[in-house]
Amino acid sequence: MARRLIALALLAAAVLLPAPAFAAADVTVSPGTVDPTYATTVKVGGSGFQAVKGGHGGIYVFFGTVKQGWQPSKGGRTGADYFYVPDSEAKDNKGFQRYVAFPGSDTASSANGGVMSASGGWSTEIVVPGATFQAYDRDGAVTTIDCRKVTCGVITVGAHGVANSHNETFTPVRVASASSTPSATPTATATSAPTADPTAAPTAAPSTGSAGSPQPAGPVTLEVDRKSAVAGNVLAFHATGLPAGAQVSAVFDDGASGAGPFVAGSDGSLAGVVALPAETGAGTHELRLYGVEPEPSVSFAVQPAAVVDDPAADVAAESDDQRAAWLFAGAAALVLLLAVARLVLRTWKVRRAKP
Repeated sequence: MARRLIALALLAAAVLLPAPAFAAADVTVSPGTVDPTYATTVKVGGSGFQAVKGGHGGIYVFFGTVKQGWQPSKGGRTGADYFYVPDSEAKDNKGFQRYVAFPGSDTASSANGGVMSASGGWSTEIVVPGATFQAYDRDGAVTTIDCRKVTCGVITVGAHGVANSHNETFTPVRVASASSTPSATPTATATSAPTADPTAAPTAAPSTGSAGSPQPAGPVTLEVDRKSAVAGNVLAFHATGLPAGAQVSAVFDDGASGAGPFVAGSDGSLAGVVALPAETGAGTHELRLYGVEPEPSVSFAVQPAAVVDDPAADVAAESDDQRAAWLFAGAAALVLLLAVARLVLRTWKVRRAKP
């Protein structure tokens, strides 16, 4: 009952307050033409991205090629539906891959591409190795990608396994000789993805379609970032298959906490965060979305909050142990002294009684 009351309150607030509007994610790349033989450093900027304040992760920025329906939120998989230049996830990698963190993210310290602004803006630089690069397929085999035969460009996806369709973009980049006249800086939205195959001829990016809001396909799904499911943390979640523009509220357990309203995008997906109370016990818990039928829910394990060592408490405990040891030693010495005194007294009485 408590969670339904919270959900109703959040949805009532959604009716009274205007729904937040998200601009389409947009990416610019400069220069828009890269050299086929030598590495080129390009500046990449984004605007209109969904910035999840305090959310786990952010976005990855890659250079590679994609196929139709490549987006992770639609089931696309790396090495099968999109390929990119591999690089280490370390902060001081070779520059082929960048990580842009959400504002206030618990992993912001490892971001080598900066931190996204609250309005969804960011900028970074990545290195394009040339016209060809080697990527890995789903079986771990090496696949050579030739950007003179397929359309390549800058890819952005949700980082740390958190899919978010609003932040998935592909921006084509032209590969030409250094003496060629650079083309205009290309831009792309979250839905502009070309059909590309590592063995096919280059294809142009398809149009984004009509301006209408397409209805999402497939069943409603709800998933959470299970790695951040720790008592006292902020938990990121992602839903797909919702009606376009639907407003929902998220409720954790039986009203232990809630957040919202959240508005589904034109593709029926949304992402958000909800706080996990610090007193949440370890074990299986539930997150549910209210405002649509059927109500999507997901069960997941929550880990207890990490125990922080308190040096003052350790010193106090050690002091108590030492005090107890001294008291025990003192009591033992007193008992021994009394026993010796009694023995001496008894011996004296016996000697005195003898004639």
